[in-house]
Amino acid sequence: METDTEHGGTDLGRRILKHRHHAGLSRDEAAARAGMAPGYLGYLETSPSPNPSASALARLADALGTDPADLTGATARSPSLAGRPAPETLSPAQCRGYLGSSGVGRLVFTEPRGPVAIPVNYATLSGDIIIRTGERTSLAAHSAGSHVSFEADHVDEAQARGWSVLVSGHAHLVTSPAELQTVRALGIRPWAGGERDAYLRIVITRMTGRRIRGSA
Repeated sequence: METDTEHGGTDLGRRILKHRHHAGLSRDEAAARAGMAPGYLGYLETSPSPNPSASALARLADALGTDPADLTGATARSPSLAGRPAPETLSPAQCRGYLGSSGVGRLVFTEPRGPVAIPVNYATLSGDIIIRTGERTSLAAHSAGSHVSFEADHVDEAQARGWSVLVSGHAHLVTSPAELQTVRALGIRPWAGGERDAYLRIVITRMTGRRIRGSA
């Protein structure tokens, strides 16, 4: 349940929250007007890496009495590059904070054709990255038992700021009954359909990140 102290997770989330409050709409009311699930609207408002489709953004803007450019910040004046601060290096604790408990990122692994990057839904567990996939997918076939990379980010193009976290580690398929019970309880819901009963766990060996705050 939302509360009055709730905050948006990103610039997009804060803009959505601001317009929704200005319109005097609850999350359920705004979601109904936009033709989307309240949980998805909650994701857009609070996720560290929301990625709405153009159609979803247009419907939501219409429901809130504004336009997509206002929600994305495209109407804001692009800040000058002069005097902009250099990218900041994030600490491991900051990196984990940006990754949060779940979100969307990209898994990078090697196929016979070379390196590939696949967008995936993920959750975190005891410092590791958990991905739900299919047993016969290319992702499971070529990343399990291998050294892989995982990246998550968020960019606000209008304000020229954002963050990126890059993880390296060893991936393995979860097979023990006890561990399977634990990862299933995370409730990972892949956007891609089909049978997805396999879980990939990335045990992190290195994590780095950068953040660009934009001009002061």
